[in-house]
Amino acid sequence: MADPSLVFKAYDIRGTVPDQLDADLCRAVGAAVATFTGAGRILVCRDMRPSGVELAEAFAEGARTVGAAVTDLGMASTDFLYFASGKLDAPGAMFTASHNPAAYNGIKLCLAGARPIGRDTGLTEIEALTRQFQAKPATSDSLAPLDHQDLLEAYAEHARSFVDTAALRPLRIVADTANGMGGMVVPLVMEGLPFHVDMLFPELDGSFPNHPADPIQPENQVALKAAVLEHHADVGLAFDGDADRVFLVDERAEPVSGSLTTALVAASMLTKYPGSTVLYNLICSHVVPEVIAEHGGVGIRTKVGHSFIKEIMAETGAVFGGEHSGHYYFRDNYRADSGIITALLVLELMSKSDQPLSALLEPYRRYADSGEINTEVADPPGAVEAVAKHEEGAGANTDRLDGLTVDHGDWWYNLRPSNTEPLLRLNVEAGSDEECERHVAEVLALVDELTN
Repeated sequence: MADPSLVFKAYDIRGTVPDQLDADLCRAVGAAVATFTGAGRILVCRDMRPSGVELAEAFAEGARTVGAAVTDLGMASTDFLYFASGKLDAPGAMFTASHNPAAYNGIKLCLAGARPIGRDTGLTEIEALTRQFQAKPATSDSLAPLDHQDLLEAYAEHARSFVDTAALRPLRIVADTANGMGGMVVPLVMEGLPFHVDMLFPELDGSFPNHPADPIQPENQVALKAAVLEHHADVGLAFDGDADRVFLVDERAEPVSGSLTTALVAASMLTKYPGSTVLYNLICSHVVPEVIAEHGGVGIRTKVGHSFIKEIMAETGAVFGGEHSGHYYFRDNYRADSGIITALLVLELMSKSDQPLSALLEPYRRYADSGEINTEVADPPGAVEAVAKHEEGAGANTDRLDGLTVDHGDWWYNLRPSNTEPLLRLNVEAGSDEECERHVAEVLALVDELTN
């Protein structure tokens, strides 16, 4: 019997198939989700991983056994599930392991209206119910109904509604979808728009034969950068496996950080919705709150993670939220994240400007950052506390919104324990690459000194 504790994570369910995640466990999860939500209908869809067919069917059977009808939405991206959940006002389950290797699969869950499910919003209770249904599987003489619905065109129209399609101009785009769901989503949404799109690895193949579907890693952008230069493209788009994240590459094949994309889209949204609130997680560059203020917006700094951002977005009515990791959230997308909507907004900005993307971004290139650096330690929370005690004893400006953030004025860093692994996650920002490298070395040396 598969152990739920191995696959229930902070925000979703994820593990290797079939040793950690199998059909029996998914059947129990389906019954648990239906019981927890009390919903009359649950939406189910999956990405291109071969194991998704069996796992999704088992989940649906479990939900139907305890009386919840199931609407099968077929293969889709994660942001499509959020759209469907919002439009149909029903809870949903997306079978995907996002950027993880081929051996993995998982389930991203949401409540009706695309409201998040995480540890603090139901996932702990669903895990407990899953264990109950494993011990005593649900039985029924008749299953609740199962139907199929096609909302893909409605989803594409919804995504296009975020931009003025009449203002779009011919641009050459390279989209690397890494054999993930972007291979279906990008052509669907781009249809009828005045773009020339060169697709890289569009075939839906959950074995990921070309490169991992994790675009935040530089090595997975190599083919995209080469294609941008080869085709003299205006922009490159890199999507992850379930296509809810996107990373940009400019016309010079230079990567664009999640923070710069957040700043760029925040400026666009504040032009459309003056004076609005914009959220950004605390790992984002200081350029993000600066740009929000410069464009007359109200910036709110949040913890890392979609459940926190969606919750604060609901509380504040924020029009947009961005994370350094390539997740971008929109109020009018049921507060959910979407890679393709973000891409469209950037393409709209480029269309309205006579400048290349690199020039549009130049005013925002104010700082140097380390990216996320992971260090293995025996006790990550204890290491954070030791560093905090040291910094606070030295009179440093610190806060504990998420892990430890230390602001030294001309540079700052955040140190957080991983939710799932014995790792410390370090992010540093400074005025130049040289200063950033020096400060990274300082912090890592301090961690080593205090933990060994």
